[in-house]
Amino acid sequence: MKMPSFRLEGRVVIVTGAASGIGAGLARGLAHFGAAVGCVDVSAGGLAQAVADIKDSGGRAVAISADVREEGSLTAAVSRVEKELGPLAGAVNCAGVHDSFAAESMTLQQWQRVVDVNLSGIFLSCQAEGRALIRNGGGSIVNVGSISAHIANRGLRQVHYNAAKAGVAHFSRSLALEWAEHGIRVNVVSPGYTATPMAKSPEVWPLVEHLVADIPMARMAEVEELIGPAVFLLSDASSYCTGVDLLVDGGAVCW
Repeated sequence: MKMPSFRLEGRVVIVTGAASGIGAGLARGLAHFGAAVGCVDVSAGGLAQAVADIKDSGGRAVAISADVREEGSLTAAVSRVEKELGPLAGAVNCAGVHDSFAAESMTLQQWQRVVDVNLSGIFLSCQAEGRALIRNGGGSIVNVGSISAHIANRGLRQVHYNAAKAGVAHFSRSLALEWAEHGIRVNVVSPGYTATPMAKSPEVWPLVEHLVADIPMARMAEVEELIGPAVFLLSDASSYCTGVDLLVDGGAVCW
């Protein structure tokens, strides 16, 4: 009996949104499990630290500045990752933005910014990555969704964010069916409330602190707790999983 492997040695993986928060944590985690990581973000500052941390730990990584709203920018990013690290085998799409506005006063520009990054950015990222994976004979894509695709978060005014994340979930299921013939698996990791530096900041913490009461495990997730689910879905251990939306939420949607 062949035992499943969770290791990622010999695989090149691109991570969008890798400059901070969940994306940076996932980039470091994938490198720990053996992947060479293309770290992509519109913010060049945090990328340098993420890549330095990976290299200091003996891994391989490259920092690439790109905007997930721009098709040409993503195509160039994938091309550079393959040139510097090797043929692409997987991707984790984590780039995203968040803000809060009442629906009745939200402007079209405010709506469009969140949808452009969080949903259209996922499509454009997958498209650029998928073209490479089709050439390379297959691979695995993990899109980072949210608990907000499954619930309307109590007390948070974010109809644009919730709609975009729900779109990510169904887009990923649809893409999984379309690309199965190419040997490409497409899955989602949907975090619950996660203790990123942004969530812990004095400006944001009062808005999210009350939400902990709705979590059966009575705490927020740590960024490191998302690494295992992402590694699982990228690795051969999940070879028969596609179209899955894996909630990592401490049981919050079970109520």
